[in-house]
Amino acid sequence: MDKIAKDVGDIQSRLLDHRPILEGEIRYFIREFEEKRGFRECRLLENLNKTVAEANGQAIPKCIESMQATLFEALTRLEAANHMTQRIQQRALEAQHNTCLRECMQRYNEDWQEFLRLQAQLKKEVDEEHARAVSRLSTQYSEMEKDLAKFSHF
Repeated sequence: MDKIAKDVGDIQSRLLDHRPILEGEIRYFIREFEEKRGFRECRLLENLNKTVAEANGQAIPKCIESMQATLFEALTRLEAANHMTQRIQQRALEAQHNTCLRECMQRYNEDWQEFLRLQAQLKKEVDEEHARAVSRLSTQYSEMEKDLAKFSHF
C-alpha cells in the first residue's frame, strides 16, 4: 500500500505540480534577458528616457511657443474675417432694406399716379356733368326768357 501511495503521489506531482516547469521557464527567461542580451534593453530604455527628457526640456517649449504665435495670428485673421463678413451682411441687409424702400416708393408712386388719373377722370366727368347742367339750365333760361318775352309783349 505504501508503494501505491508513493506511486499515486509521484503521478499527482507530475500531473498537477507545475512548479518545476515554471521554475525552469523563469530561469530561462532571466538568462535570456539578463545574461544573453547584456542589458541591451536597459541601455535602450535609458537612451529613450534621455531623449524624452531632452524633448521635454527643449523641443516641447519651442513647439508650444511656435503654436501660440501661430494660433494668435490665426485668431487675429479669424477676427478680421469675422468683422468683414459682418460688414458684408450689414451691407446686404441695408441693400435689401433700400431695395424694399425703393419698391415701396415705386408702388406708392404708381398708386399716386393711379389716384391722379382717377381724379382727372372724375374731374372730367364732373366738368362734363357741369357742362350738361349749364347747357340744360341755359336752354331752360332761354326758354323761360322766350316765354317771358311772349308775356311781356302783350
